[in-house]
Amino acid sequence: MGKAKLIIEFEGLGCVEGELYSELNPETFEALIGSLPIESTVETWGKEVYFEVPVSVGRENAKREVSIGDIAYWPDGRCLCIFFGPTPISVDEKPIAASPVNVVGRVISGLDILSRVEDGIKVKVKLA
Repeated sequence: MGKAKLIIEFEGLGCVEGELYSELNPETFEALIGSLPIESTVETWGKEVYFEVPVSVGRENAKREVSIGDIAYWPDGRCLCIFFGPTPISVDEKPIAASPVNVVGRVISGLDILSRVEDGIKVKVKLA
């Protein structure tokens, strides 16, 4: 099983540390690792931060119900998503993705930064 630590830096706000793992979605994991480092622009959807990445992978063990702190790839939008609370279609505090996502990791520190992220902020993602 592969693992990799990530640093996700939000311009002017600080860094979120994450860990990617290959056990659930190995094809997605390999594609994401191979695309790093990347720079993108953030969008938000409820308590989800997402941004485009130069990766094109289909659904791989994809699901809509995710957990707070999950890092996932959204095949329909070619984006990396970080969930930190309910989305507009959640029925409780549990995040629900707009369409199925490939979960590839978890936030291990800095989750609190995500509540201050706004649309249009620049983000950089690199291996730690």
